[in-house]
Amino acid sequence: MRFVPVKSAERQAILTLHRTRELLVRQKTTLIRAIRSHCAEFGLVVPQGARRITDLLQLVRETHPSTLPQAAVLTMQMLGAQLDALAVQIRTLERRLLAWHRENETSQRLATIPGVGIITSTALAASISDPKLFKSGREFAAFLGLVPRQNSSGGKERLGQISKKGDGYLRKLLVVGATSVIRRARTGVTPSAGWVQALLERRPSRVVTVAMANKTARIAWAVMARGETYRPIAKV
Repeated sequence: MRFVPVKSAERQAILTLHRTRELLVRQKTTLIRAIRSHCAEFGLVVPQGARRITDLLQLVRETHPSTLPQAAVLTMQMLGAQLDALAVQIRTLERRLLAWHRENETSQRLATIPGVGIITSTALAASISDPKLFKSGREFAAFLGLVPRQNSSGGKERLGQISKKGDGYLRKLLVVGATSVIRRARTGVTPSAGWVQALLERRPSRVVTVAMANKTARIAWAVMARGETYRPIAKV
């Protein structure tokens, strides 16, 4: 059993910002889906993408009452106002996270890793009080559930889906970041492009994404444990 040290009040406060932001982002997604669904019932549709919701609300305002009754317009306007309020609250939380990031050296070093933005770097820095509790980057990745389950049968060892143990929020952030790295590697020259493209030739993209997230976790551990800035040539 691994014992995780008690976090300081400051770190707990930063993680509270993260949890609140995650909650508001989920609420924002729910509102967007509701607006799209209600508008679609009246034949009002715009292309996918969170940013296109502004176009949809503008379409609501411009639609003739014979097509969109006033009661429906009022409903959409209320949902749109709630969406705007959530956006303001999310930006406020993100500004607080950015301010902490600028004061925290560990978070700044973590943000030098490809696929690790300020949200991920502050979450890692606040969550991991003592990275040296983990013997290696591999052990840290396993702690986050970014390693496949091992199933043995008849003397043969098979690798299954990732274990999904540990901190699900950190795991999700690393997977999202890995998705971004892979997208860039597909279309341009990046430090990991060769590795990613070679792996994509042999494995499904979702497997490559988890492998990239695992690699990012191991690099993050090295950066935190050694107090160094990420260098593409560094071995972990």
